[in-house]
Amino acid sequence: MDFETFETQSRRIYESIPKAYREGVDGLTVHRAALPHPRFPGVYTLGECLTESYPSSWDGPDTLRSQVLLHWGSFRALAAVDPTFDWNEQIWETLTHELRHHLESLADTDDLLGVDYAMEHTFQRHQGLDFDPGYYRHGDRLAPGIYAVEDEVYIEQFWKRADFARAPEIRFSWAGRSYGIGHPGELGDFHFIRIVDGIPAPPYLELVLVRRSSWLKRTRAALRREDIEVFESGAEARE
Repeated sequence: MDFETFETQSRRIYESIPKAYREGVDGLTVHRAALPHPRFPGVYTLGECLTESYPSSWDGPDTLRSQVLLHWGSFRALAAVDPTFDWNEQIWETLTHELRHHLESLADTDDLLGVDYAMEHTFQRHQGLDFDPGYYRHGDRLAPGIYAVEDEVYIEQFWKRADFARAPEIRFSWAGRSYGIGHPGELGDFHFIRIVDGIPAPPYLELVLVRRSSWLKRTRAALRREDIEVFESGAEARE
């Protein structure tokens, strides 16, 4: 998708989002250049939400103003290495993700829905305590299905049981390169697979296999976390 088409589509999708979710946002800016991620080589930032606070005794859309940015060059870089890349879908996902940051700022809930929440549950997981297995989704979205929590990267894949059982190996992409690992044997509801070798450092990288299920089953599982089956393992990646 060329820049002019990208800008037109981005503004059309932005305007299609209900105004209630855009309250306090001064608009959308589309940049031509790619924005390399500051910590992860070969990874690009698709969008940003820049928020400024103005002095007041209360916080609201008149005192917290945001600008949403999209980086066309970053989308182009990702599309160049992913033949299944859907431009319109990723524009929508990036815009709604950045608007969520704005709404969190208005509601003053960043600690609940942001990186702090993810870090808290990372700690609980490593201490053997109860944790939200979807905690990584509250981190920074680097790309479709890829999230960062501080210096830890999580690559999420959804699998149906039948497809998982037939797969000879598990393939994933990172920083423009394709890798594979041996079949882990178990799927569960979530399977965290730490990549212990085979990719350039940084980062600490985990592949998260998630069993695909219906919306109703996912909702019931979320309400009864003790019924969620979680596996953890390690694997060496190979190109």
